[in-house]
Amino acid sequence: MKFLRSRNLLMAMFMLQAGWAAADPAMDADILELQQEWAVIKYKTAKDKQDAAFTALEAKAESVVQAHPQAAEPLVWSAIIVSTHAGVSGGLGALSKVKRARTLLEQAVDIDPNALQGSVYTSLGSLYYQVPGWPIGFGDDKKAEDYLKQALAQNPDGIDPNYFYGDFLRDQGRYQEAITYLTKAINAPPRPQRELADQGRREEAQHVLARVEAELAK
Repeated sequence: MKFLRSRNLLMAMFMLQAGWAAADPAMDADILELQQEWAVIKYKTAKDKQDAAFTALEAKAESVVQAHPQAAEPLVWSAIIVSTHAGVSGGLGALSKVKRARTLLEQAVDIDPNALQGSVYTSLGSLYYQVPGWPIGFGDDKKAEDYLKQALAQNPDGIDPNYFYGDFLRDQGRYQEAITYLTKAINAPPRPQRELADQGRREEAQHVLARVEAELAK
């Protein structure tokens, strides 16, 4: 019993540090498990094994969504997993996955647009600039920038909104602006129990920053 009380206290402290409401500890634990498994697959799993691993994680995320139908957080993380899987699987199936991810995120916005410190807007923004535009997909740079700015308004120092806005600016050829946000991503404060995700994202930001600096040096 003492161990369980200590574990619950640690979980509560984590939720407070992460900016989450601890209204549903069971859901919070489910979300943390999805986050950590996603990071292991994305950053530590061999490329040829990621497709199967993300397929299994998608099913787990859907179970969490079904268990908490009135919550935005499981929808956001289900969308993140589906969209990451799309990048791994590629091909025609990838477009259906990113459309599914967008639907999940729009459902999350309807429930709670402030969920997970603006992660819903970070995810929508990243989709809109990485997905091709019409007639192939729904990509839209104006919507992408609007969503990413909304994410930054909610979480100005966060590693993810700064990384994705920096990468968006690189994609637009706005290199000097990109440096500011990529540097903020690299120096972003650590997130509790997200060490692997932080390390992986920081390395991605460093890689994109190197590309930006190479462009400026031409």
